[in-house]
Amino acid sequence: MSDNVRVLLADDQVLVRTGFKLLLDSEDDIEVVGEAANGSEAVNLARAHRPDVVLMDIRMPVLDGIKATREIAGTRGLEQVRVLILTTYDTDEYVFEALEAGASGFLLKDSGPAELLHAIRVVAAGEALLAPRITRRLIAQFTAARAIQHVADGRLAVLTQREREVLALVGRGLSNDEIATELTLSPATARTHVSRAMVKLGARDRAQLVVAAYETGLVSLGG
Repeated sequence: MSDNVRVLLADDQVLVRTGFKLLLDSEDDIEVVGEAANGSEAVNLARAHRPDVVLMDIRMPVLDGIKATREIAGTRGLEQVRVLILTTYDTDEYVFEALEAGASGFLLKDSGPAELLHAIRVVAAGEALLAPRITRRLIAQFTAARAIQHVADGRLAVLTQREREVLALVGRGLSNDEIATELTLSPATARTHVSRAMVKLGARDRAQLVVAAYETGLVSLGG
């Protein structure tokens, strides 16, 4: 069985897909398993091939990338499929909507080849990937207004006090090792708290924990 990272390309521009395929196929550990020209095709091919990563454009016909991401994230059997949003649009709203829909990462199309390859490997490994230009500050801006309307967000009630502390640190962008240092825990214990918080909040991955930290008010724009 191949240990390659299996990637599905979803972009309505043939030349863009061709360029990505040439780049990815040149890597020994990455394999392109399908190409989709719209979001609906992306969902169908994700079901058929169960790739490790879907490289997803946002603006596509039939079904846009955010709606396609939401469908993939909500499909039974595709829990291990990670979506990396790749777009020319870096507006705040797209960042939040993509992560809320279930995307594990967000990268701009003007990123260099090395940055793209790194992003695919990071997301395939189950980590969250937010491009430096569009990271926590943007999520905070777009969740601030919503948080005001959901002050009594009951989701935190399922977490222990320690899990809330850990969630807040995840929201601030700390790694498991940094969380362990901050709270004087072992790295293994920190990982356990993060995992339990993900399960209790129904988060697919760390990126959605970051969103939850802002939505519930644990972390704010200045936090």
